[in-house]
Amino acid sequence: MRLASAATALALLAGTIALAPTAQAAPAAAAPVPVVFVHGRNADPGVWGTMKDRFKQAGYPDGELFAWGYDSSRSTNEVLAGQFAAYVDSVRAQTGSSQVDIVAHSQGSLPTRWYVKFGGGTNVVRHWVSLGGPNHGTSLAWACAIWDQGCRDMTPNSYVESHLASGGETPGPTKYATFWSHCDEFILPNSSVPLSGAVNTDAGCLAHNDLLTDAPTAQGVLDFLKR
Repeated sequence: MRLASAATALALLAGTIALAPTAQAAPAAAAPVPVVFVHGRNADPGVWGTMKDRFKQAGYPDGELFAWGYDSSRSTNEVLAGQFAAYVDSVRAQTGSSQVDIVAHSQGSLPTRWYVKFGGGTNVVRHWVSLGGPNHGTSLAWACAIWDQGCRDMTPNSYVESHLASGGETPGPTKYATFWSHCDEFILPNSSVPLSGAVNTDAGCLAHNDLLTDAPTAQGVLDFLKR
């Protein structure tokens, strides 16, 4: 009886060990949402070199970082927003992602906002970030508004500016952020940048184009995209 009991106990113990749950592997980190960078007036996608490098150092694969180039003299609502929508569709098709994050500098804030608000982008754009964007216009744009549609769109109370401000500046589930500088020499007044309903950050005393390369600003953008 003692031998039988010992054998039974050993069998039960073996069964218990066999049935014990094994440790599960930690779930793989979610792939970053593709980021589309959009330059400002009279610039090109090359201005994003430093920012892209910082994103790569933070773990973004090169294949998830995109930069859209466009003719900044064209109309925000009639031309550029549609072209941008097509570009976003191509990024989604290439990456297989249903959403994108947008980081725009200066004038690039306008066609991207128009796409989000009026082009069906609220369910596509997860985060939208504006670095020194003329979100309520800039008086400096009057200097070229006579011959340049892009400049006209950036003037305070223009058709584009007034429509973007109407009915709520940050619509839909998209998360919005702006970074502005009180030393910005192109966005006048500097208070044009922040939006109601957005996370608005004072980047300090930076020149307009320094927002593209400033390390704390880049880190602020990266932190926001994690929300």
